[in-house]
Amino acid sequence: MPLERHVTVLNKMGIHVRPATRISDVANRYPADVEIVKDGMSVDAKMPLGILTLAATEGTPLVLRAEGPGAEQALEELVALFASKFGME
Repeated sequence: MPLERHVTVLNKMGIHVRPATRISDVANRYPADVEIVKDGMSVDAKMPLGILTLAATEGTPLVLRAEGPGAEQALEELVALFASKFGME
C-alpha cells in the first residue's frame, strides 16, 4: 500500500522548471515509485516534464505518493523540499 503525504506549493512562482528538476532529483535518489497527484491527475515525480503538466501554482494542494524501497525517506525529503519553497525564496 502506498504511503501518502499532503503538501502545498508555497513559493510565489509555483512549480516551474527549477523546482520540477529539484523534485525529480530527489525522487530519483530512491528506488521507490514516487508520484505527485493533483485533482486526481497523477504524474511520475521522477520526470520533470510530467511534473510541469500539473501547472501547480502557489497555494496548490498536492498529494505525494510513494511505494517500495525508500518510500518513507523519499517522502520525508520531498516534504522538506516543498516546505523550503524549493530553496528559492
